[in-house]
Amino acid sequence: MSLPISQPLPSGRVAGIDYGRRRIGVAVCDAERIIASPLCIHATSGDSVADAVFFQQLVAREELVGFVVGLPLHTDGRISEMAAETARFGRWLGRATGLPVAYQDERYTSHEAAGMLAGVGLSRADKKKRNDAVAAQLVLQAWMDARPDVGSEPPGKMPS
Repeated sequence: MSLPISQPLPSGRVAGIDYGRRRIGVAVCDAERIIASPLCIHATSGDSVADAVFFQQLVAREELVGFVVGLPLHTDGRISEMAAETARFGRWLGRATGLPVAYQDERYTSHEAAGMLAGVGLSRADKKKRNDAVAAQLVLQAWMDARPDVGSEPPGKMPS
């Protein structure tokens, strides 16, 4: 399998997604795409209709124009089994919401998020829950930082 193709995202608020089989971390950015913030954790139900409703409501509530999904590649850049599953989720998310989806390499974001939460005085369970939203924040911030144009992607440019 090859890397999924990122779609250009129009100007506006975007949600970062840290996909997991049981929990999905969600982060959002401001409309100017300057800073990303962790938003919530969505506990997947296994019910694609209920999950679609959650993301459709998220789009409406946060006035989103697209999604950035973290892609968990192997350390050498090859596509992992989880990356293939995540790409399938990204395609589903685009169909469920009608919004474009871009992908961002997320290697080490969960580890980095755990490090950020290490000294925060939360229980182990609370850290584990928040870790996914912070990982989504790191994915989204990395995607924004990689784009000096800050607004929409120019035609023909393929985001990394």
